[in-house]
Amino acid sequence: MTTGDVKVAVDGSIGRITFAVPERLNSLDPPMLEALTAGVSRLDADPSVRVIVLAGEGRAFCAGANIATHETIGDIDGTLFGLGSAVRAILEARTPVLSLVPGVAAGAGLSIALAADYVLVADDAKLLLAFGALGLMPDGGATSLVVASIGRARALRLALTGEKISGATAAEWGLVSESVAAEGFCARADELIAHLASLAPEGTALTTAAITAAAIDLDATLDREERGQHALLRTDDFVEGLCAFREKRRPTFGG
Repeated sequence: MTTGDVKVAVDGSIGRITFAVPERLNSLDPPMLEALTAGVSRLDADPSVRVIVLAGEGRAFCAGANIATHETIGDIDGTLFGLGSAVRAILEARTPVLSLVPGVAAGAGLSIALAADYVLVADDAKLLLAFGALGLMPDGGATSLVVASIGRARALRLALTGEKISGATAAEWGLVSESVAAEGFCARADELIAHLASLAPEGTALTTAAITAAAIDLDATLDREERGQHALLRTDDFVEGLCAFREKRRPTFGG
């Protein structure tokens, strides 16, 4: 099944959700986020599906929100709240979720990748929290997911500098589950898919739920991020950041 620019398919015990707009690095809009949320919910409710795989076509997993084409503040709000719903669906799924990141995962795309139970990246993948250049804050659960994985100091480093780190560094820091050389990525992905699909469903569901609950308070995180981002989207600094992004220049924020 294809809904807009998101493909949802079932192959035996494997459910696959694929972002399918490689020409724009799989950047997100509200319909894509709605399709992602619906796809995760549908696959999670299917007793034949034992693992859900998130991936992107082309060289990127997902480059974040497609803000270049958003025309109104309502479009951007739709992306913000749609992202929260998608991340919640992933984090609350009883079926194990695997993110496959062979290339770029930025901004909201990184939030989605990190929401999965297991994140496999290529050594040369590029990961970044691309929010500060727009005068915004990380969202999609990233403020808690990143801190829970790598601690406050490194989380602030990524958020405040917009630094782009490699998949190998992300694995070394503990931001992702595992990195592998690009030439071995597909083979390792197949191994992980087969392994996760072989696990006892009930035991796996309770394990992922317990560990996630111990690591983050999802309700508080999304509420804090959505309130903060909603306010930031209405500032002059966001307008400047968006103009600078579209004009491919550095922003000048006035506060």
